[in-house]
Amino acid sequence: MRRKAMVAALAAWGAMAGAALSGSVPLGDDGLHKPDWLKDSFRDVREDAAEAAAAGRVLMLLVEQQGCIYCAELHETVLTDPRIDRLIRERFDVVQIDLFGGTDVTDSDGEVLSEKRMAGKWGVTVTPTLMLMPAAIPEGVSAPRAAMAVVPGVLEADRMLALLDWAAAGGPGTGRTLPEVLRK
Repeated sequence: MRRKAMVAALAAWGAMAGAALSGSVPLGDDGLHKPDWLKDSFRDVREDAAEAAAAGRVLMLLVEQQGCIYCAELHETVLTDPRIDRLIRERFDVVQIDLFGGTDVTDSDGEVLSEKRMAGKWGVTVTPTLMLMPAAIPEGVSAPRAAMAVVPGVLEADRMLALLDWAAAGGPGTGRTLPEVLRK
């Protein structure tokens, strides 16, 4: 009788563990998280921002790296918050940039570099780093200088939601500064 109870308990535990793991964000062949809302893009910042704006959306560049525990926390804890997930699906085009990747990226100033070199040009030293791009990018201006916000690291869910609400509403055009938005 004890054996049956133990087998039943182990089976129940295994089912719960499997259910918990099945909700996780899958990893791609490059070792980066691949939520289903990522935009399939040629990684042309100006073109992606224009496409997003034409659809009433905001372009978010998300710089990450394989094995980054903070990137995992962002994907598994923050971006899976139902409020944030819904807002991203409704209002954002998200383009993933691999900190050490070799795919070409065209910066908003027209320069074409590999993801790795572009991250260096942009001064990205922390992953994850989010760049929220405006609808209109001035000619000849690089992405981080044109961005409404450049946010290194992981924000807790309520601050991330506030940041994304602010960006979706027009960012600086709302009359609120980024520090005001992130202040709790």
